[in-house]
Amino acid sequence: MTKERKFQIEGLLKTPQELLHKEQISNQVSGKIILVTGAAGSIGSEIVKQLLVYVPKTILLVDVAEITLNKLYLKLESIPSKTKLIPCLADINEKSLMHNLFTIYQPDIVYHAAANKHVPLLEGFPHQAIQNNILGTKIIADLAIIFQVKTFVFISTDKAVNPSSIMGASKRIAELYIQAVNESSAQSQFIITRFGNVFGSSGSVVPIFNKQIKSGGPVTITHPDMERYFMTITQACELVLESGAMGNGGEIFMFDMGAPIRILDLANQMIKAAGLMPEIEIKIECIGLRPGEKLQEDLITIHDVLMDTKHSQIRLVKSMNKNKNNFNKKEINVFLKQLTTLQEVEIVIEMKKIVPEFKSNHSIYSALD
Repeated sequence: MTKERKFQIEGLLKTPQELLHKEQISNQVSGKIILVTGAAGSIGSEIVKQLLVYVPKTILLVDVAEITLNKLYLKLESIPSKTKLIPCLADINEKSLMHNLFTIYQPDIVYHAAANKHVPLLEGFPHQAIQNNILGTKIIADLAIIFQVKTFVFISTDKAVNPSSIMGASKRIAELYIQAVNESSAQSQFIITRFGNVFGSSGSVVPIFNKQIKSGGPVTITHPDMERYFMTITQACELVLESGAMGNGGEIFMFDMGAPIRILDLANQMIKAAGLMPEIEIKIECIGLRPGEKLQEDLITIHDVLMDTKHSQIRLVKSMNKNKNNFNKKEINVFLKQLTTLQEVEIVIEMKKIVPEFKSNHSIYSALD
């Protein structure tokens, strides 16, 4: 019997990880009260684990998923630490509940990782994407202003760049709101981080491919030319903490994820790592692009440039568009107030007004472009 070999994802990632400015991160978070939304998720839980190294006073673990939140809390509780961990079973859309948390604990720093992220699924449920990715972000950001949170770090995605999906467009609108809030804030610094797919996350293709390989195939990919940028969870969250420590407010930081990886190449390497031969022992099937997907993700728009920072893997997205859309908070407030009365098509039409570069791909909403 062939011994199963573990697939080492690091072999695909050509970009070496630069050392962090740990002293700067420590100066920011040590002894502080920190709130992490989506704390039980892949990104949120790793942010929490890394924060423990810097010994904050308290970390509020905010998540709506009861079972995974409890598992995380029990796991973290076994780690020796002076940091107080407080699990908070809460939906970021429940404004009064979130207000109570801010009132009681007065957080100094917020890492906002909570979001709906699955592109094809959200294409069929725009209400949910708006509710969680935009309204939820607005509620947390507004509370950060009210309670004078020092630093707010928003976890975004490369799918917000020239979005082709409901998910990407919702994250872009959230970005615009975050930037607008930052401009009106004298006390709080709002920082946006963007990165691509994360190996090992709940939505990663790796566990899907593993399951398909173990069951004898086929391994299904959407298109032979599909490419994505990848990072490990550890890499991504290290750079999130670094960005939060270096930002002054208003920045969009794009992480250097190296060269994009073809999903077909990933599938082939995973099959070989399992001791099997692609197309002979395990077939690979192309099933076509799913709603909202595009072949390659963009790093910037035609109006942006990437500028260096003091960390080689963190780039600053600088807009060079002198006639950029003058987004204001009133626009999103009107949109969100209308949300319960709007039909799905009407929601998408409004999203395209707010984000003109939003062009639906392989979607029922493509006809609106």
